[in-house]
Amino acid sequence: MPKQYKIDAVAEFKQRLQSHTLTVATQYQGISVEQVTHLRSKLCEANVEFKVYKNTLVKRVLDELNLSGALAFVEGPTAWAFSNDPVAPSKIMKEIAKEVKSLSMNGGILEGRVVSKAQVASLAALPPRQVLLAQVVGTIAMTLRNAVGVLNALPRNLVNALDQIRKQKEEAAAA
Repeated sequence: MPKQYKIDAVAEFKQRLQSHTLTVATQYQGISVEQVTHLRSKLCEANVEFKVYKNTLVKRVLDELNLSGALAFVEGPTAWAFSNDPVAPSKIMKEIAKEVKSLSMNGGILEGRVVSKAQVASLAALPPRQVLLAQVVGTIAMTLRNAVGVLNALPRNLVNALDQIRKQKEEAAAA
């Protein structure tokens, strides 16, 4: 009979996986308490939850959710970072891993799909969410401005075309 705390841990991990955009599996063996505290505070500032779950319970949830590709990430001491910002956790962990060589990202789960270590690392190269949104808005604004320019040119071009037709008819009538 499973113990209640294990049932609760499985339910919590499953709920976090399903309710966050990105979940990153990390190896943290050999990290001092001071380094973990620093990592946790950086992640907390970015609204990233960081928690350790028992590997056997994690494997059960991954199998249940058909995420067996992520089972390879669950080797040794594994901590999980949960975030709705797909850039923040990987960017913070990449930054901290420069100082703490024993910290590494194993891979992750992005919107219900298993992603490799390299794919998680590539997320760290993206600009923050606010910058990406600003770039999208800027692109939309530029497109709209160009479209307005084209729309403004249509009546002018129509007038020019009609004027050319009028001139041709006048020349034909004069000849």
